[in-house]
Amino acid sequence: MELNINSFPDFVKNAEILWNMGSASVPQYARSSGLFKEVSIPQLTGNTREFSEIDLEEYASKKGESEQADRAKIQQGYSKIGRLYRVAKDVGVSYEWRTQGKYSEIKQRLTNLGKLAANKLDLDLTHRITFGEATSYTDLDGETVDISVGDGLALFSASHTLRGSSTTFRNTLSGNAAFSQTALEAMEKMRLENTFNQFGQKMSIPADIIFSADDPNTVNTIRIVLQSSASTDDNKNTGVINPYARRYKHVILPRLATTALGGVDSAKAKYWGLASSEMSTAYLGMHEEPHMKLPTPGNNAEEFSTDDWNFGTRAGWMIVIVSAGWISLSQGDGN
Repeated sequence: MELNINSFPDFVKNAEILWNMGSASVPQYARSSGLFKEVSIPQLTGNTREFSEIDLEEYASKKGESEQADRAKIQQGYSKIGRLYRVAKDVGVSYEWRTQGKYSEIKQRLTNLGKLAANKLDLDLTHRITFGEATSYTDLDGETVDISVGDGLALFSASHTLRGSSTTFRNTLSGNAAFSQTALEAMEKMRLENTFNQFGQKMSIPADIIFSADDPNTVNTIRIVLQSSASTDDNKNTGVINPYARRYKHVILPRLATTALGGVDSAKAKYWGLASSEMSTAYLGMHEEPHMKLPTPGNNAEEFSTDDWNFGTRAGWMIVIVSAGWISLSQGDGN
């Protein structure tokens, strides 16, 4: 694509196309994973939202002849307030680049600009799990981010509490085993024994997602467990089935094993876990989809002192996780 520098409107039009190409090329790993429920935060509706959970008791009661039916007990669970924030980044296209034929450099700069907001969203969503064993972390902008859940604890804890019961539960796998079929069965058993409503009654929250970092050994082992099959043509394998076939969706989060700055964190490479997309209380509130800020003739088209044409990317959202029962984690390092 040629960038027409002789016509400012044509240049801006082509710049927007390049930005859109860059934005569309970014895989939305976390946003499309099923781990987060997305809600819209319209303009002019405030910068906060309260998310909460409400539980009904699990069982009906006996009713005698002509007796009045008991009222079902309702228990307010924990709440968590989400707050909107914006992200932004600008680039300048210099006079020299525009007039000296440096089209490839301009294209690359504008295409990369289109990726920045989408990449930041994926990083922010993924880091809710990456740093999920703490109640806060310092992000790449140096700001402290509160990532505690409604009971005031970290997302992953061995002592989560309930509002209507003294029962506690855990969602971290004891021993932090690396992924294997044995480890998967251990986590499934842990979830069976640690899934409650707010009254402390056992509930069934079937997981449908296995998530992991992009460690090749972990990814391949998960694929083997989920996808392997035995040939019925071999008499030794007659009747053999894979009980995990089609039970889980495998979600790979490439930014799970990263530092707050987005660098590699090999200590988290073996992270994996289970989650229920249906029961998730992790919310992404989208207020401002990633978009391009364009210069306009007669306004801010050209910076007076530098002769640069400035282009920007903007977006805004909130991320909040209310409770922890829907997700569980193993660090995978055996410690």
